[in-house]
Amino acid sequence: MIKAQAGDKVKVHYEGTLTDGTIFDSSEGREPLELTLGTGQVIPGFDAAIMGLSPGESVVTTIQPAEAYGESNPEMILEVERDRFPEDMELEEGLELQLSGGGQAFMVRVIGIAPDKVMLDGNHPLAGEALTFKITLESIASKLIF
Repeated sequence: MIKAQAGDKVKVHYEGTLTDGTIFDSSEGREPLELTLGTGQVIPGFDAAIMGLSPGESVVTTIQPAEAYGESNPEMILEVERDRFPEDMELEEGLELQLSGGGQAFMVRVIGIAPDKVMLDGNHPLAGEALTFKITLESIASKLIF
């Protein structure tokens, strides 16, 4: 039986949950996710979990932060003066904003608001989280030659 390996173009269905059971992402009701294994299109632990599966097989795996979105980096938390934002801007915790500087744009999330300061977090929202995925390999469509 054929098994998925690096370079294979595969289609998978998946469901991702946090340690408390909260579903943070799922392919349910959508087309399967299509990706080429070993090319960095998904987090390393997700890619590794698919390796060795045959079409129709499923796996449940818990991916630690190092193989997912990394640990939360305290240096990515910014304190910004409130007057740097437009006066009419309604800020609330959880609001995602795009900042730019040095010719690059990046996403941040508002994590705290005080009368004169706003706390922003530039970490990925899932940084520091162990992620559990149920993955079903639907098909192996083709192989890339490296």
